[in-house]
Amino acid sequence: MIRITSSSNEKIKRVRQLASKASARIEEGVFIAEGTKLVTEAPSDKIREIYVSESCLESLGITVSASGVPDPSETGSITRAFLRIAQRLSEESIILLPDHVFEKISTMKTPQGMMAVVEAPGYSQEDLTGYGNPDVMPLLLVLEDIQDPGNVGTIFRTAEAAGATGIILSSNSADPLSPKTVRSTMGAIFRIPFMVSDDMPAAVRGLEARGITCYAARLDESAEYDKCKLDEPCALLIGNEGNGLSAEITDAASKGIYIPMSGKTESLNAAVSASILVYEARRQRHG
Repeated sequence: MIRITSSSNEKIKRVRQLASKASARIEEGVFIAEGTKLVTEAPSDKIREIYVSESCLESLGITVSASGVPDPSETGSITRAFLRIAQRLSEESIILLPDHVFEKISTMKTPQGMMAVVEAPGYSQEDLTGYGNPDVMPLLLVLEDIQDPGNVGTIFRTAEAAGATGIILSSNSADPLSPKTVRSTMGAIFRIPFMVSDDMPAAVRGLEARGITCYAARLDESAEYDKCKLDEPCALLIGNEGNGLSAEITDAASKGIYIPMSGKTESLNAAVSASILVYEARRQRHG
């Protein structure tokens, strides 16, 4: 473990860049996970560095010995998880910071005092669809230009909970690896396969060619969601918060799907729509 006391240190400057700039994250192939829950849920073999504040280390019941090795005085689950991560890292990859320096790198209003630099995942379409695995029934969410990181994060959480096999996002959607989106996934980012596509119509056509029926969420009464056959390989297409799905994406899908609404409500939040549809698929598949 090394201790850095200056916010002008090169490591501090670098991690601030990773937190604020997608280009820096892409260049290094990493992203930032902040908060004790996120850090300790991250795959330990994917963590490259961990930054921890002095007060956080103290709250975990960990002291630093003369040799720089953390010694646990308590055995809480977060403490044990932190020590498992620390054991895999080199001394230079565990950085102890005074609280005021940690605040300089934090992306949270109320920092919890723990942050990790995590290797970015790389999934293929086969990972998302379970292609070649007879035990996997593909259920994907396809997101076109979802702008709100909170919506994207909520969709990740709901997709995992409902048993979706993967998510495809357009390149104009909120960055799934930005700190705000990662936090809003509540750890689902580590567990559900996803990929970003620069050509969404081609991606949808590719799914259709593999026998995965694509349902475009629409505002017209194309087919009510509970009348659609979602207990077969399928993908649910959700569009931009303000404009919905583009004509190109809608045309690439073989079917439409509609959520009926009463009263004067004209549309539903994108994350709410995704949740209703993916849980209808779960209901049909599991009863």
